[in-house]
Amino acid sequence: MNHAMSANLPSELPTISDRLAKNAMRNLTERLIEFMLLGAAAVSVLTTLGIVYVLVSESITFFAQIGIVEFLTDTQWTPLFDDAHFGIMVLVSGTLVSSFVALAVAIPMGTVIAIYLSEFADSRVREMAKPILELLGGIPTIVFGYFALLVVTPILQVIFPSLPGFSLLSAGLVMGIMIVPYVASLSEDAMRAVPMSLREGAYAMGSTRLYTAIHVVVPAAISGLAASYILGISRAVGETMILAVAAGMQPNLTWNPMEPAATITSYIVQVALGDLPHGSIGYQTIFAAGLTLLLITLLFNILGQWLRAKYRENY
Repeated sequence: MNHAMSANLPSELPTISDRLAKNAMRNLTERLIEFMLLGAAAVSVLTTLGIVYVLVSESITFFAQIGIVEFLTDTQWTPLFDDAHFGIMVLVSGTLVSSFVALAVAIPMGTVIAIYLSEFADSRVREMAKPILELLGGIPTIVFGYFALLVVTPILQVIFPSLPGFSLLSAGLVMGIMIVPYVASLSEDAMRAVPMSLREGAYAMGSTRLYTAIHVVVPAAISGLAASYILGISRAVGETMILAVAAGMQPNLTWNPMEPAATITSYIVQVALGDLPHGSIGYQTIFAAGLTLLLITLLFNILGQWLRAKYRENY
């Protein structure tokens, strides 16, 4: 019987066709690519979680010695002195004032440049302007810092004779110029992504190019514009070298841009370059300041997302 059954079996087992083999290899390749993309996404997420963990864990040790109420309400910031004070509002005020000055320059100028490049400039002008903007965005920030100190500050002192050698105004203006390429480039890309049919419909109703750009294209591109503004805010809040060089790094609680002051980032640089022992209260202040900066940036991003969602509802 066994001999008969074996005689009925095929002499060779069927092989997988070339088509099925290619499909199996393609599926394996796609799975590998998906795994690599997932790994790349996980790296960014894990990096963010690692940063948050370091800031929070070190800040807990800091707040175990310094109360949160004192940290938020004290009007002096002298953690490295014998008579130590830990009022973070001194650094927050300098950060917010310099960022406001920078954004007052970057957002209007960047938006106007984006409207011109998207709606009015011909292709040759656009091809020349875009690389120049990108080149401006690639200049090291330390160069902008010395430009603010040695060029912009003397010019401002001619206009405002009482302006000191270091000021938030000078640093904020140059920081705004540095942010312009980011705002202009992203905003221009968002405006050019608006369908041409919307423009043609406005032209058919008798609208001018300027009216169409402001009342049709800009509202339609609000998502990209909001993204560029949020990026500009993040760059302004997180800028370091311009403020470290031109703003004076003096811990001064002020809301006047014509005075010198220290910011959160400039203080972190100042302490990080020192010789403070690891684990000391002075060293741990940089983590508390960094956590504060992270929360400020998160707050601005949440505000930007809320404004974008509200604007979309209205339009």
